[in-house]
Amino acid sequence: MSKAAVGLIFVGLFLAGGVISFWKQKLPKGVILVLALGSGMCLAAGVMRL
Repeated sequence: MSKAAVGLIFVGLFLAGGVISFWKQKLPKGVILVLALGSGMCLAAGVMRL
C-alpha cells in the first residue's frame, strides 16, 4: 500500500464528512455537489492506486 493511495482515501473520506456536514447545514446544493464530486474523485483515485 502506497502512502499516496492512503492519503487520497483519507482526503476523500474527509471531504465526504464535509458533504454530510454541509447537507445538515442546508448550504447551497451547488457547493455540496462540487464537494461530493471532489470526494468521489479522491476516493476513486486512492482505490485505483492500491
